[in-house]
Amino acid sequence: MVTTEEKLVEEKVTTDFDLTVYLKERQQIVEKALEKSLPIAEPEKIYHAMRYSLLAGGKRLRPILCLASCQLTGGTLEMALPTACALEMIHTMSLIHDDLPAMDNDDYRRGKLTNHKVYGENIAILAGDGLLAYAFEYVGTETKNVPAQRVLEVITRLGRTVGATGLVGGQVLDLESEGKTDITTTTLTEIHTRKTGALLESSVVCGAILAGASSEDLQRLSIYAQNIGLAFQIVDDILDITATKEELGKTAGKDLQAEKATYPKLWGMEASIAQARQLSDNAISQLSIYGEKAAPLRAIASYIINRKN
Repeated sequence: MVTTEEKLVEEKVTTDFDLTVYLKERQQIVEKALEKSLPIAEPEKIYHAMRYSLLAGGKRLRPILCLASCQLTGGTLEMALPTACALEMIHTMSLIHDDLPAMDNDDYRRGKLTNHKVYGENIAILAGDGLLAYAFEYVGTETKNVPAQRVLEVITRLGRTVGATGLVGGQVLDLESEGKTDITTTTLTEIHTRKTGALLESSVVCGAILAGASSEDLQRLSIYAQNIGLAFQIVDDILDITATKEELGKTAGKDLQAEKATYPKLWGMEASIAQARQLSDNAISQLSIYGEKAAPLRAIASYIINRKN
């Protein structure tokens, strides 16, 4: 049972923590590491294409979650930074491929022309492939002062996250659901657990794995991440309806045009907002054992449901 004193301490921690400052500091660390991670080599064209999308900005939420969970469970920024970069490489690959005409067919991403609009479809496909392969290489070669078994566990988890059991499988289910009117909440959640949630969960869990977290910590952080992953997707569905192209940095209303099943379409807007808030609360409840140390993850869970893009 939480005492009044403990509750006041928790509220003070939440109030004192400045997420805006934290995110800005961590984004700068991640941006600097990403810039350094992928120098231009031969053939130059493919490296320019890879860097074009990798360095296009964005929230950098996945690498920041990796760094935060590693520090929470006793690790350092240095031991997690290569994996944090690799997570952004994988995420960028998924965006490049998502935007292709054969997939979501979008012209803009993060306020810039999509990769295939600048370099052509053939180079865009190869840029995504290059980033995916390099992500694994980068974890293996650049992770320092971490036992090899933990690094292997991270590499294995990333492979599972991207493959048919994760992101790829989710994308297939998503494509198959387009235009169908009988998609259930169960099917929709399965799509997004794989397509969006799996990488967010790995971002949180991999940071903790590198730090040598206990199985109990990994379980708590997995539940935290599963909840914020689904909340993230619900908010994405909401923003696709309510936000402008300028706010999103990409074409608004794409889900409606593609006749995709979305949470607002199945539940309505009010119920979708309420469910996102409940998921955020569920995530935060997993962090109570960590006290002040979990302030970043706690604040990020709240940020996810209040973001505008």
